[in-house]
Amino acid sequence: MAKYLAQIIVMGVQVVGRAFARALRQEFAASRAAADARGRAGHQSAAASNLSGLSLQEAQQILNVSKLSPEEIQKNYEHLFKVNDKSVGGSFYLQSKVVRARERLQEELRIQAQEDREKEQMPKT
Repeated sequence: MAKYLAQIIVMGVQVVGRAFARALRQEFAASRAAADARGRAGHQSAAASNLSGLSLQEAQQILNVSKLSPEEIQKNYEHLFKVNDKSVGGSFYLQSKVVRARERLQEELRIQAQEDREKEQMPKT
């Protein structure tokens, strides 16, 4: 009886182990595919996120912008910066988050402009 119980436990562990290993391989493959799909811009954008400490999505949420337009970013930045000024009872922490968000979005705009210039310079075939 104990022998059969031990065999069942061992088989169960093997099945779960194989399923976990397969799921892990699939996750790595999906992650690699997503990174390849992002291409070179993904690497620059990730580097900008690491330097600023904010992801692109976080920066967009902080400044309440859905698309990257310089006018909308600047308008929302100015409003939020004034509202969070310490002299009017605002928070220095929030004000600094607003500044970092604007910097992150400006960096993303710079990356996009650079990509556009590179695409224009590529010879058409």
